[in-house]
Amino acid sequence: MTRPNRPQGPGDHGDHGDHQRLQTGASGGAMPTVAAPELLQFPCEFPIKIMGPAAAGFAEAIAALVCQHCPDFDPASLVQRPSRAGNYLGLTATIEATSREQLDTLYRALSSHPMVRVVL
Repeated sequence: MTRPNRPQGPGDHGDHGDHQRLQTGASGGAMPTVAAPELLQFPCEFPIKIMGPAAAGFAEAIAALVCQHCPDFDPASLVQRPSRAGNYLGLTATIEATSREQLDTLYRALSSHPMVRVVL
């Protein structure tokens, strides 16, 4: 019985063609030896999803935090969706991202906020 063709991962052996080569890092995990190409072209609209408690002040605190990193963000554009049970609030902030560094800094700030549970 032959196995169907499937993508090969870093642990598989065989012809890797033009795929980037992997080397083992200090932690034993595979790490690319070539920098990945930039997937986003800046500036661009970029939606960020934030989950937290359905508590008073959560949406306002997040809108203020996003405004600190994205001055043209309009807090009125923040989309709010409560969870089915009403315990959590999902927010979507669509920003005009100007660089990868801006996105990384904003994600770190959101992730470290005490009310935020998840940032996507």
